[in-house]
Amino acid sequence: MSLAIAYSRSRSGIKAPLVIVEVHIANGLPVLNIVGLPEAAVKESKDRVRGAIINSQFEFPMQRITVNLAPADIPKEGGRFDLPIALGILAASGQISKTELEKYECIGELSLGGALRSVKGVLPVAVQAREANRALFLPAENAKEAALVENAQLFPAQHLLEICAHLNGQQLLATDIQKTQSKTATNTADFADVQGQFHVKRALEIAATGLHNILMLGPPGTGKSMLASRFPSILPPLTEAQALESASVISISDTEFDAMHWLTPPYRAPHHTASAAALVGGGSNPKPGEISLAHNGTLFLDELPEFDRKVLEVLREPLETGHITISRATRQADFPARFQLIAAMNPCPCGYLGDVSGRCHCSSEQVTRYRGKISGPLLDRIDMHLEVPRVSHEVLRKGSADGEESSHVICQRVIAARNKAMARSGKANSALSPAEIKQVCDLSEQGHQLLEQAMNSLGLSHRAYHRILKLARTIADLADSENIEISHLSEAIGYRKLDRSTL
Repeated sequence: MSLAIAYSRSRSGIKAPLVIVEVHIANGLPVLNIVGLPEAAVKESKDRVRGAIINSQFEFPMQRITVNLAPADIPKEGGRFDLPIALGILAASGQISKTELEKYECIGELSLGGALRSVKGVLPVAVQAREANRALFLPAENAKEAALVENAQLFPAQHLLEICAHLNGQQLLATDIQKTQSKTATNTADFADVQGQFHVKRALEIAATGLHNILMLGPPGTGKSMLASRFPSILPPLTEAQALESASVISISDTEFDAMHWLTPPYRAPHHTASAAALVGGGSNPKPGEISLAHNGTLFLDELPEFDRKVLEVLREPLETGHITISRATRQADFPARFQLIAAMNPCPCGYLGDVSGRCHCSSEQVTRYRGKISGPLLDRIDMHLEVPRVSHEVLRKGSADGEESSHVICQRVIAARNKAMARSGKANSALSPAEIKQVCDLSEQGHQLLEQAMNSLGLSHRAYHRILKLARTIADLADSENIEISHLSEAIGYRKLDRSTL
């Protein structure tokens, strides 16, 4: 019986489930059938595979060829199955070794001439091929991306002929891939560029340390966007495990992957006209959205009330759970979405409420309606609400008397305080569970009384109660204090100015 098996990988979220490509050649009229829930691009592979085999000087069997992509209930898409189908046909017809082929996994699109073309989502494939203890044939263009996976057995190739020669023992493929030197991006934007605004820089330092969400409120031109764009410069670099998660999301998206700076936390700033699907992901074939592309990094939403309210509401669940599940009639995809939200907005429709210029003529009803575009449940999930006032012309002209701290100096304090939290509980303070909060956020009796008073006077929710405790723990870490003092708790409570009862 002319039966051969090749192994490949499909795509489901950031996972790559195994697909067994079974090729059977039998007597009958010449035809090539592909079964196993293939989509249009997979069905079209029969023509690419036929051309690649013939133009590579192999014999294409003039018999009945059946290709089964198992399991049949997983949708298959794209040209990634061209290579395993071609190798399966060559193995079933006895032109390459069947037993050798079963030791490998393979992925890649074929040109009509037999050249291998790059495909998306190679990083998750390399990760799961390593876990299955199988080597991976892949296009040479994807080699640097796949090489980020430590200890993965990779055999990049330019042409179908190279892989066939390797399987037949004629000429082995090289495995010494030139790995990209991983490093973090050099930030040209520095906090030293921002004159004054010391309390804002302090708040952003706290947010960076504990991965807390923050909302900046202030008139136009006070530096909100400028500060947000410099926020990544004070974040610690990602660990390799975090970087691999973030890179896997980028690998399956339409975003260009930068292997040079893969340890840099991602920073996404979508325009306020973005749809809900663009923000959380979607489509008939679900793809990751901005919140997933910002995984382990920062999502900056400028002009927050200008976003459609329904778009903002989809952020509520991911801010709590750290992932998003997109369900469609035919499939379901789960994407990670553990991001840090930095948002900015004006205080009123005209933007000048409370400004020293006195240009605001908005009524209280207009201000309430404007701020009401941000729902209470969403605002409750933002740890810090911060006013960004206009700085004086004197400060703009001469700068601060004590000078401006550079991002590098601030980042060192962030790293030191973050390390305290990691050593204590293995996670940033914003990710503490209620049980862990009781262990590491203990207050004195005076602290409990202060917090109870704030809860009653501001009408804070139980969620806000826990977020204040986690924020106070971060402030204490920055102060190198083992216990949460009254000053730390007071500062944390002071960042809840925009709760619904105060609007």
